[in-house]
Amino acid sequence: MSAPTVRRRQLGRTLRALRESLGLKQEEMADRSGGALNGAKISRIETAKTAASARDVGLMLDVLGVTDDVLRSSLLKLTREGARRGWWQSYRSVLSPEYEDLISLESEAEQVSTWQPVMVPGLLQTNEYARQIIAATAMGEAVEERVDALVDVRLARQSVLTRHAPLSLWAVIGEAALRTRTADARIMSEQLARLLSAGKWANVTIQVLPLSTPPHVGQTGAYSILGYGAHASLDVVHIESLTQALYVEGHASVAAYQAAMGTLRAQALSPADSADLITEIRDQI
Repeated sequence: MSAPTVRRRQLGRTLRALRESLGLKQEEMADRSGGALNGAKISRIETAKTAASARDVGLMLDVLGVTDDVLRSSLLKLTREGARRGWWQSYRSVLSPEYEDLISLESEAEQVSTWQPVMVPGLLQTNEYARQIIAATAMGEAVEERVDALVDVRLARQSVLTRHAPLSLWAVIGEAALRTRTADARIMSEQLARLLSAGKWANVTIQVLPLSTPPHVGQTGAYSILGYGAHASLDVVHIESLTQALYVEGHASVAAYQAAMGTLRAQALSPADSADLITEIRDQI
């Protein structure tokens, strides 16, 4: 299995920056390895054209004189993630490479912060709500035929919330998402009940941004920030559109989205007031 694209790029970009900071050319670095590496291999790793082994990465870090334990740990973590097979491999026939990236990144993340203006976050969706959303946004017969499998995948992703050392989820949801009319009112009622239940979990925080909120930064669209605790250099932003997904990488860019998320949290209702609003909307169905 090849490494997830996002992680491979992050690894290659960091290793290249470390090499260039020392003024070394790829061939010079290969010479310093005593023949254990060659310029072509270094180039393929740095340009994300090949998956790196832990041995190669460890050797490159040694040649580059990297002794910072946190940095070494972060880079070796990237390498291990690329070599690990996950449950989603059995669904590869229905998943895009970008979606595989998301599932892999989610499985290793410590926390996810998500802003969803018009739909309930995937990690909190019920079976029937997920089916309605996936079927409604599927473009083309080929995707429509994969709805059952895609629903299975979406529900399987939610295991990160109940695993040992569960992922911490902070969701800011637009009020419009809670007022969606589904084919059967029961579906939306059960989805809102799921939000109320999940909002009581220690690792889940749910806030609602009211429709009455003045123009705000969230109007630029939905996004999620996947965070990795002490390995903050691995943090990445996921933005999904109708036909593709975009990953925003790099400290400055990710920081901008984190600041925007902070603004949305400040403007949203408190978790308690959000639960009251969700209950009110559910009771009106």
